Amino acid sequence: MPPPDPLDGWRPPHAYVPGRTARHPEGMFDHLKRTDGPPGSTLAWRAGLALMAEGYFWEAHEVWEALWLAQPPAGAEAVAVRAAIQAANAGLKARMGQGKAARRLAAIAADLRAEAARRGATLQVPGEISPEVMHHNAK
Repeated sequence: MPPPDPLDGWRPPHAYVPGRTARHPEGMFDHLKRTDGPPGSTLAWRAGLALMAEGYFWEAHEVWEALWLAQPPAGAEAVAVRAAIQAANAGLKARMGQGKAARRLAAIAADLRAEAARRGATLQVPGEISPEVMHHNAK
């Protein structure tokens, strides 16, 4: 049985891609930015994972930023969330056709993921983005 959908069936109307699609209204993702509880069980973390898995890279970053700001700045979980944010940024840059920037951000995300693991982070940070996800919701 699949895990429950943290978005409860809700999805943004489109994936925001700068220069290609309209930016979402301010506050559209506020209902997903809850950061209460251990980082891995927060709505913000779970919603960001769901959004990223479906190719909503900018949206995942938007939600995860709230969780990153809620962590102790030098903590392992903050580093893990930063890794996830950079992975989402890499996906967005790749979708925008900015391969060099995407590769640079993917390398930063990998370094941060490794650092988070060394520090004992409990969050499982997403890794490479599949080609199917890269093009999903890329209107």
